Amino acid sequence: MKYAPRKVYIKESSGYVELSYKDFCRRRKTDQSYMDKLFIPVQGCLLEVMREQYTEFYKDKERWRYLKKLDTNHSLLSLEGFTDSEGNVLDFIIDETVDVAETVVCAVMVDRLKVALPLLSDGEQALVKAIFFEELSEREVGLRLGITQSVVNKRKAKILAKLRTIIEN
Repeated sequence: MKYAPRKVYIKESSGYVELSYKDFCRRRKTDQSYMDKLFIPVQGCLLEVMREQYTEFYKDKERWRYLKKLDTNHSLLSLEGFTDSEGNVLDFIIDETVDVAETVVCAVMVDRLKVALPLLSDGEQALVKAIFFEELSEREVGLRLGITQSVVNKRKAKILAKLRTIIEN
């Protein structure tokens, strides 16, 4: 046995009797009838069972071992690994709200934008970075650059029009 169980439950006429593993080992050495008893492991304990229960338990255990070996050999994934923190199986239904064409168009536009941004002047790049990447308001950008919010808004509109022209060509 790979481990010593916490308890051993022996079947007697009135029910089960709980023994420590040491007591069980002592009784097993002194009483030959303990050698004929069959046990199955249950939550770190040994439980005496009848021959049919013993046979069924190990038959089922061997079947699961065989299926797991097949899964491993065929690189199959078990859905048991796809559960949330509460043990509920995760939902694998396709999300139809996602528009694949729109996702592809966005990815292409992002690639074009990455090519277009370096074509802007340093000042224009700084303004785009502050508004869209640092998520500063036009007022905050104006304070940083020493200009008014309305000037920042006009510059932003011109830069966006310039980017649109670059991307479309």
